[in-house]
Amino acid sequence: MFERYTKEFNYNINLSYPVIIGLLGHTLVQFVDNVMVGQLGTAELAAVSLGNSFFFIAMSLGIGFSTAITPLIAETDGMKNVTLGKNIFIHGLILCVFLGIILGCVVIFCKPLLFGMGQPKEVTLLAFPYLKWIGFSLIPLISFQGLKQFTEGLSFTRPAMYATLLGNIVNVILNYFLIFGFWIFPKMGVEGAALGTLFSRFFMLFFIIFYVKFSSRFTDYMPRLRYSKPNFKLLRKIFSLGFPSAIQMFFEVLFFTVAIWLSGFLGKNPQAANQIALNLSSMTFMFAMGLGVTAMIRVGNQKGKKDYISLKRIAYSIFLLVIILDVVFCVVFLLGSDSLPWLYLNQNNPLQFSDINEVVKIASTLLIVSAFFQISDGIQAVVLGALRGLQDVNVPALITFFSYGIFGIPISYFLGIHTELGAVGIWIGLLSGLSSSALLLFLRFQFLTKKLLLNS
Repeated sequence: MFERYTKEFNYNINLSYPVIIGLLGHTLVQFVDNVMVGQLGTAELAAVSLGNSFFFIAMSLGIGFSTAITPLIAETDGMKNVTLGKNIFIHGLILCVFLGIILGCVVIFCKPLLFGMGQPKEVTLLAFPYLKWIGFSLIPLISFQGLKQFTEGLSFTRPAMYATLLGNIVNVILNYFLIFGFWIFPKMGVEGAALGTLFSRFFMLFFIIFYVKFSSRFTDYMPRLRYSKPNFKLLRKIFSLGFPSAIQMFFEVLFFTVAIWLSGFLGKNPQAANQIALNLSSMTFMFAMGLGVTAMIRVGNQKGKKDYISLKRIAYSIFLLVIILDVVFCVVFLLGSDSLPWLYLNQNNPLQFSDINEVVKIASTLLIVSAFFQISDGIQAVVLGALRGLQDVNVPALITFFSYGIFGIPISYFLGIHTELGAVGIWIGLLSGLSSSALLLFLRFQFLTKKLLLNS
């Protein structure tokens, strides 16, 4: 019975692992920032968390919008229509650059809001300069996403992986120089982490531009690739897919961002513990995101070929693969809940001994809750990718709004702020919202594929 699904595993893994590595690279940027800044103290770690809460909301809109490019390119690839693919690429890329500039400016102008959020004062003062540079990095990051989604739509998933891996090397080096001070570089602390991230993202953008321009894999798309006049019909199509996808990702990121803000009401130590658990959970989530991109590419290809039987079988094989992976991650989090938080903190700092112990204790409990939402988080990410491959984005956006905004966030707020559960209550709300999203999105996929098969 399972053989018809497991036989797709090899192809799915080969297609997804460069995407996963690339996505892990983005998360590794945050991991490096957290680990290096965490050596300075718990307030500094909480400041990175607070600053990134604004950044992630804006980033979610940009990356969510850019995902419209992949299924459209995948569909044209299935149709063997290079001309249409070129037009989608150039229009999508210009929209991404424009959106990156707007979002970067919005984040920078939102800096004064930090002081009116009821967060710890020492954390807010450290987050203020961090947010300036991390906001500016949205311009190269969203532009990079436009090129990334194009290459992935053609089933070439390695360019973004190479760019991200090299970008991380640049980030680690610059972080060390700018956070702690080395050679001619001043010791800038939290602000240095943001500058290192900014320069590494510009490096990633320039790398993928040159890769796409000179690689033989994209030869058919490069000749006469220019933007002469806007094709408003095509722009509307990209926007009609990109805007709901951006809203959907916005709801999801806002869900986790609210957890950061709520934990800040509890104090700097719960906020630092939340950041540790969130960063570790984000790294395992990248595997699901990578498989979600694979689902989007392969479902988009089969949609272009109008082979709906294979479409459903391939999608189910990816669903099964993510369940297996997330069961493994669940076990890892359960077994490592006491030891993993120590990766982020300097246990040899006697001045912060009590704070560090409290952070580790809270983070360990949060990781146990996170272990149990690995599966639902993975399923919702992969099913969402399959729905994007079907170019179904409006209903999934409503589902995520309900699951996170109407269901999950109120649970997090009530259990976290009005009960003794504290940070653990916030994460029980995360578990509830993700489980609701996974179930409803899967039912939506079932409905659409059954409809396609009946009408074919």
